[in-house]
Amino acid sequence: MAKAIARAIANQQTLIAEAGTGTGKTFAYLVPALLWGGKVIVSTGTKNLQDQLYLRDIPSVRKALSAPVSVALLKGRANYVCHFHLERTLQNGRMTSREDVGYLREISRFMKTTGSGDKAELSRVPETASVWNLVTSTRDTCMGAECQYYQDCFVMKARKEAQQADVVVVNHHLFFADVALKDTGMAELLPAANTVIFDEAHQLPETATLFFGETISTSQILELCRDVLAEGLAHARDGADWPATVTVVEKAARDLRLTFPQDVVRLAVNQIAASSPFFPALDTLMDKMDDMIAVLGKQAERAETIEQCRTRAIELMARLENWNKPQEGDVIIGQESVLWVEAFSSSLQLHRTPLSIAPIFNKQREGVPRSWIFTSATLAVKNDFNHYSAQMGLWDEPAQTWPSPFDYPNQGILYVPENLPQPNSLDYTDAVIDAALPVIQAAGGRTFLLCTTIRAVNRAAERLREEFEKRNLPFPLMVQGEAGRTELLDRFRAAGNAVLIGSQSFWEGVDVRGDALSLVIIDKLPFSPPDDPVLAARIEALEKKGLNGFMHHQLPAAIINLKQGAGRLIRDEKDKGVLMICDPRLITKPYGRRIWQSLPPFKRTRELTVVCDFFATLAREQLMASEKLP
Repeated sequence: MAKAIARAIANQQTLIAEAGTGTGKTFAYLVPALLWGGKVIVSTGTKNLQDQLYLRDIPSVRKALSAPVSVALLKGRANYVCHFHLERTLQNGRMTSREDVGYLREISRFMKTTGSGDKAELSRVPETASVWNLVTSTRDTCMGAECQYYQDCFVMKARKEAQQADVVVVNHHLFFADVALKDTGMAELLPAANTVIFDEAHQLPETATLFFGETISTSQILELCRDVLAEGLAHARDGADWPATVTVVEKAARDLRLTFPQDVVRLAVNQIAASSPFFPALDTLMDKMDDMIAVLGKQAERAETIEQCRTRAIELMARLENWNKPQEGDVIIGQESVLWVEAFSSSLQLHRTPLSIAPIFNKQREGVPRSWIFTSATLAVKNDFNHYSAQMGLWDEPAQTWPSPFDYPNQGILYVPENLPQPNSLDYTDAVIDAALPVIQAAGGRTFLLCTTIRAVNRAAERLREEFEKRNLPFPLMVQGEAGRTELLDRFRAAGNAVLIGSQSFWEGVDVRGDALSLVIIDKLPFSPPDDPVLAARIEALEKKGLNGFMHHQLPAAIINLKQGAGRLIRDEKDKGVLMICDPRLITKPYGRRIWQSLPPFKRTRELTVVCDFFATLAREQLMASEKLP
């Protein structure tokens, strides 16, 4: 694999490289990248993986090769504490809780010692703490060169280091945010790069879709109102009735959300009834925004921060107008897009999403010749890369697979229980738990239960709590949402006999080696929800071309996602375990064969006794191994 990547880098070519778990794909791309010279951008899926590459993997390879390369880490601006916003928050004291006051004190102390300003270094303040929003900048709220702290700015410092380094580690969100917004420092980096490597490249279609589209939310408007009120009262108290100015906009934004009474809604704009109050409410919001912009215009010269609020308001207004245009001929860079609405419990989002990112992404790859490497454990469906290539516009580019070195037939079993109802039946999650309980007991806990929906996570947690108590089972139960992902995983590893229930965020990028994890249960095949307006539009577009939307889009996407979930089980050559997929469609549907043939080549069974025997043998082996220890 390293040789193939070295050839692609040397010849400035593109390569799609699928490498099974355990192949050492990180080293396979880092070795040629560090040896070849020139500027390299490595983009990975998450900030955690970014930190792992920067702090662990690259230093190891650099040391082994004695390669004299400089390395920089670059994250989005929301990851760096902003001197200006910290100072302003300390003065304003706009804290909503005692906890936030404590966190603010920690951040203030941290600023006296940090060299990078990266909030990942301050573990005492949770990443999700709301105080971070008050001490970091956004593209809208950054003062740029006008800022009194510009010389000390951590964002600017990180970008400068990235421009001078040989290897720059970024994440997909940063990469594509820059392509869309030209605001992350990538714009200066990309022209100089000889090589761009995407690790966890299976995430790119979704990430790129997010950034090549556009979203406006009522939360952004309420946040703007909060800032307009604060800045107006601070710098132009006598210039306008600021509370009245913002209150009408806030009311209009909240009224827009209330036009959909349900908790969660996803509708394409053409699915919203013409008589719906949504359209007049949107017009009202735009009228009130116009009035607020006029007030800001009259007071803008009183303070830089008021001018900044005015600029933000004009930009939000332009995006609202853009979204509200008739859908006919709606085009992004010559590309059709779908307009849709998503409602959450307290906010409403208006989305414009491209039907395909291929033409837009291809535009980015034109120009300066360079090597593009796309690598992941899950890019193909049974060695067929067509689905991924079509999504990314990588037609006719070379693609290769390097299988995992693990001995799957002897290390694991794929178990599909019998007599489960269809996944759309009302009591499906209860049936899954009934089938899973004897297997969890046989495994001695040590289980991941991966669900396709949050509702299933909550129901499964409720049932398992009851059953563990009733049966007096000693397995600690960990549930997504009860703590951060990293904390849950640390607790899971430490417990050694825990059961962890999670949805999508636990299907990938999670590495638990050894005895702590011996059973992965997947509740159902991870098909995208049928009410997804973007999916519906993509299927319609495929069917207009005479293709089958299910076979060409939904099925390959579900297989790639399932391969990610299945990949949590065997993480090194000593791991053993059972992959239990509860969905009967794996056996009953004609496409089921295509799915399990894309999974690792485990032994397969439908009998519970085979699984229980496997775990009994495993327990004996582990006992004997522990007795041999000094």
